[in-house]
Amino acid sequence: MISLSASELVGAQATPGPTAAAAAPTGVAIRVQNVHITYRTSLQKNPTLKSAIVRLGRRERVIREVKALQGVTFDVPHGKVMGVIGSNGAGKSTLMRTVAGILPPSQGRIEVNGRVSTLLALGVGFNSALSGKENVTLGGLAAGLTRAEIKAKYEEITAFAELEDFMDMPMRTYSSGMYSRLAFAVAVNMDPDILIIDEALSAGDAHFKKKASDKMQELVSKARTMLVVSHALGTIKELCDEAIWLHKGKLVGRGTPEEMISGYTKFLQVGEDAITLEDF
Repeated sequence: MISLSASELVGAQATPGPTAAAAAPTGVAIRVQNVHITYRTSLQKNPTLKSAIVRLGRRERVIREVKALQGVTFDVPHGKVMGVIGSNGAGKSTLMRTVAGILPPSQGRIEVNGRVSTLLALGVGFNSALSGKENVTLGGLAAGLTRAEIKAKYEEITAFAELEDFMDMPMRTYSSGMYSRLAFAVAVNMDPDILIIDEALSAGDAHFKKKASDKMQELVSKARTMLVVSHALGTIKELCDEAIWLHKGKLVGRGTPEEMISGYTKFLQVGEDAITLEDF
């Protein structure tokens, strides 16, 4: 079990995500308890050279606090798929990075039981100067696999991403679609106990979307635990057992995907038609 608290993570460096020994598929896979994330940033409206010099002389800084998450609490049982919905700026991506171990909580505690694989924003965890093959190795090591295990999975990952002719090329030469395909292939083929996905299911062309959807259904059938952020509400409804709704850093609802989507779309004053269910 990995247990992360604010006091234990002061000064911790960012990593691709926590890993842990495989746990028995019972009980709670992810537990988030009263988690707060507060960013402190320097800020000055309409700065001028004179004001900057004056502030420098007085050693003054204008600090703004951004409360990205405020007292968020929930858990995800082993073998369940939890969806996360909310408008832009709700704190969804911050939550995913915190659960993944990339961001330490300012307050609160997170427990993760099992091997974690993450699929976050495009490029997170990859080094664009390295080749696709080298990044597969890095991704596998970050997920807790041995080099022998990564080697055994390499052909499967390459075939799934359909990048056989490009794996020895630097990833800076990849298109965004190629980047996305490789990131997805690495994340879902590392035999994770827990899969954390942030806005990655809509990447790629129609062919790869279908392929990604089928792979997700396969993982669900194997009782993998997942935490999924998506603006495609149809995906949340189809894939998830439960959903939580975030708004301005606060958890405002938890229930079935149908209940949360209904409340969310009413809140935004839009209906549940084909367009809104596809992408908000």
